[in-house]
Amino acid sequence: MEPEYATCFGPPAQAQPASPVRDNSRQSLHASSPVRSPMWSPKSRVTYSDRFIPSRAPAARLDYSILDREMATSDVLKQATDREDLNPAYNLLLRSELLGSSCPGPISPDKVQQLEQLRAPSSPGKSLFRFKTGDAHSPHGGPAAQSPFVVSPVGDDTAAGSPFASPRRAQRKIARAPFKVLDAPSLADDFYLNLVDWSSQNVLAVGLGTCVYLWSATSSTVTKLCDLAPHDTVCSVEWSKRGTYLSVGTNSGKVQIWDVAKLKLLRTMEGHRARVGTQAWGSHVLCSGSRDRHILQRDIRCTEHFVAKLVGHRSEVCGLKWSPDDRQLASGGNDNQLYIWSLPSASPVYKFTDHTAAVKAIAWSPHQHSLLASGGGTADRCIRFWNTATGVLLNCIDTGSQVCNISWSKNANEIVSTHGYSQNQVIIWKYPSMAKLATLTGHTLRVLYLAVSPDGQTIVTGAGDETLRFWSVFPSAKSSGPDTTVASMSRTTIR
Repeated sequence: MEPEYATCFGPPAQAQPASPVRDNSRQSLHASSPVRSPMWSPKSRVTYSDRFIPSRAPAARLDYSILDREMATSDVLKQATDREDLNPAYNLLLRSELLGSSCPGPISPDKVQQLEQLRAPSSPGKSLFRFKTGDAHSPHGGPAAQSPFVVSPVGDDTAAGSPFASPRRAQRKIARAPFKVLDAPSLADDFYLNLVDWSSQNVLAVGLGTCVYLWSATSSTVTKLCDLAPHDTVCSVEWSKRGTYLSVGTNSGKVQIWDVAKLKLLRTMEGHRARVGTQAWGSHVLCSGSRDRHILQRDIRCTEHFVAKLVGHRSEVCGLKWSPDDRQLASGGNDNQLYIWSLPSASPVYKFTDHTAAVKAIAWSPHQHSLLASGGGTADRCIRFWNTATGVLLNCIDTGSQVCNISWSKNANEIVSTHGYSQNQVIIWKYPSMAKLATLTGHTLRVLYLAVSPDGQTIVTGAGDETLRFWSVFPSAKSSGPDTTVASMSRTTIR
């Protein structure tokens, strides 16, 4: 870029016929004679006018040298950088104000500083164009009036709402209504039972009265697995990890192992003197909790009915969960106690007594080692988080209603909890902030049962209103897998 030079013109009274000045010597600036630019060739002509156009340069250079080229170029580039219309931050601000476009990404700290300078007045001592209602310098005075419609980053918006801040990830939309409802006649309204479970093969098992039904989520077909009538009823169902076997806990204290593919009863194991309301499968170990206050450890490879008995609870055992690595077993009871067992030891490693009601809701985090969540009943209403490696209580959240079930998302660090008295709702939480992402309603009685689909996106909830409702609440996994979606969206009956 070549430097810019100005031309001086004489007053119109002394105008003469145009003739080029051919003297090559330097001339002083004189009002009555034209000044020749050093860049002019001998054949250039001087043009006179009746106006004087001043130079925009700080000082017009009347002399020129090859040595000044670099200095002049740097001066012009510096002036171009200082101009607002060539400033990238200014262009960003102008584009947002006029076109309403947001910033495509975070900006550097130097750009942020330039934006703050653009927002600030050019001269602190001047009040030009600054008067507005409530301005400190205005005749009205008083505090500035905050408009609820202000969205401009130049105005009174906070930095959080500025389009120049780092872009926020859009919050995931969670449907507030179930996409499928199944009628489940005779679904018991009993807090201490566990009658719904979803297998890794995408088959839902439901205990209804004396029968166990299997519902395929891919084909929506219903299969009757067994009927314990007239002498027994179903109190709990639990799938093995591979989804090939289903264990059924009965009111008489027996545990039945069924081969689902063949619809065949493999064996019946005894040992409890009262109903079996909860079960938990490990790799090859099945644990069952009963109203007789005992936990029996059963190795399905052995002929014995059980290989160990865990004694500690003083009331009915209503919650059992193995840790993801099968090293620890968490048990909750109607005695308001939460125990952590490390097998083969017959004594609990930790005894947590913070809950003030029955502990049925238990869930291990699949994302963090030794992180356990537990929920209390009506008198407690709290979800507590524990570090089972150190025995430390990490957090406690009062949910405001009875906590019936808890489950972690497999694909995100989120939790779903179902509740009973008195709100009968389903809540999606963000961990560890425990911010509510969604509150789902629809059940008319306590939401006592909860299961998660194998793909981790869908949950099914069951209540004493004899309905099973399917909700899409969790995000999908990043990697693709087998089809585990729910087929139909119509309302059907499970039997």
